[in-house]
Amino acid sequence: MLVRLTIRNIVLIEALDLDFRGGLGVLTGETGAGKSILLDALGLVLGDRADTGLVRAGEDRASVAATFEFPALPAPVHDALDALDIEIEPGEPLIIRRALKADGGSKAFVNDQPVGVALLREIAPALVELHGQHDDRGLANARGHRLLLDRYAGGEGGGVARAWAEWRAAEDRLSAARERVETAQADQDLLLAHLAELTALEPQAGEEARLAETRAAMQKGERLSGDLEELRHIWEGSDSPLAALRVAARRLDRIAEEHPLLAEALSALDRAVIEAGEAEDRLTAAAEALVHDPLALERAETRLFDLRAIARKHRCEVDELPDRMREFRLALDAIEGGEAELDSLALATKELGETYRQRARSLHETRVAAAGRLDAAVAAELAPLKLDSARFRTAVTELPEDRWGPHGIDAVEFLIATNPGADFAPLNKIASGGELSRFILALKVALAERGGAATMIFDEIDRGVGGAVASAIGERLARLAEGGQVLVVTHSPQVAARGRTHYVIHKSSDGTVTRTSVALLGTGERQEEIARMLSGAEVTDEARAQADRLLEGV
Repeated sequence: MLVRLTIRNIVLIEALDLDFRGGLGVLTGETGAGKSILLDALGLVLGDRADTGLVRAGEDRASVAATFEFPALPAPVHDALDALDIEIEPGEPLIIRRALKADGGSKAFVNDQPVGVALLREIAPALVELHGQHDDRGLANARGHRLLLDRYAGGEGGGVARAWAEWRAAEDRLSAARERVETAQADQDLLLAHLAELTALEPQAGEEARLAETRAAMQKGERLSGDLEELRHIWEGSDSPLAALRVAARRLDRIAEEHPLLAEALSALDRAVIEAGEAEDRLTAAAEALVHDPLALERAETRLFDLRAIARKHRCEVDELPDRMREFRLALDAIEGGEAELDSLALATKELGETYRQRARSLHETRVAAAGRLDAAVAAELAPLKLDSARFRTAVTELPEDRWGPHGIDAVEFLIATNPGADFAPLNKIASGGELSRFILALKVALAERGGAATMIFDEIDRGVGGAVASAIGERLARLAEGGQVLVVTHSPQVAARGRTHYVIHKSSDGTVTRTSVALLGTGERQEEIARMLSGAEVTDEARAQADRLLEGV
């Protein structure tokens, strides 16, 4: 709850440190005393627009700080702060401070850590509910009605949000798979053609290197075959070197015995014959090895060229062609298997959609039942608040499928009809300022058991009513404040008498400077203030006696 409001240089307030307590707190004072300044100051720390007109005349800056204490930090506040790595220890107060300059600009802090104003707006609904004559937030805003009804129903949505998320995820998976299959099917004919072409060629890993090597050898043999043929004719002819050596060796053999030198010459000549014979054998072997088949060379070249051409077509290396074949086969297999996958995903999506529909339908029925109970509870509060001719209805309307979501299939809105026979319409479209405030009070009383913001503030909810109606408003505000904190700005003595704490707002002037101050009243001071509210400027003994009766009657 709100435990302290610290204000510096806001309009007529020079310096104010105001402590608050639990239960019902009332703020009273003469018209124009500055009650709205307190609400404007509180609005700053809740993320309202920083208006430089709020800075006190003659000052260059102003600030407002609000201190909240909780047994446990509200979950929305904890989550928002945790996302920014702002830690608040258990039992540590939450202090929101807003500073603004007279020449424009403002800064916001949470426990002295700078934050954006958007964060203040995000956490404000969990901290303070502010209801006034022209309230267009909170209960008057239809965007929050569904959440309020669900909270009143006491459920957690029956797993609808989870079912919605699972259904949407399945729809996404089905859509992605369908896109993959459609893309593959569009390429199916091309894949088949590519695979047929590669299958006919049957490329093998390492084949390019082998073919290139074979082709090079054949081409070399083709170049050398002519030279070898000429050598063969020289070597094998009647005047070949080998034949001449053999003739010379035979002749020398006949005369070698005549002289030792001739024997040595014969020996050398015999070795030459042997070497020449070996050379002849080598030439013969080389000629046989280099013999080429022109058709074989043509076949090797054709296959090598075909492999390289198809590799260029698929923008890969020749050795990668077998991998391309496997990829094409897998893609074609995926097309065939994709149909089965689509069937499976479609079935799963249908089942999850049905689960969502069942849970959303159950939630719809829960909401309809809770709406009936809420309508009865609000109706019971209307007559004492002088709204006995009015009717209240919680409209639970099924939405078209394209507007379904994690919160179900319903739109929820609180409607009223202020006169017999009149049509129902939204709260803030048909109720006057006073009626709207009382409708909101009736709603808050009906919804009180399900909780809400830590602090509720009502601004002049009792305007235009008095007597029994004002007493009824005071009684309901006090009931609403049980176990929590409600602050009300009031002109009604019947409401003021219900307050557990009573603050009075004064405006004073020394002729040159006007100031607003706030004071917490004691018992005797409360009697005097309520008497003033009853009688006006001059407080009479009769007014004091009536004030005593109001205070004793609560």
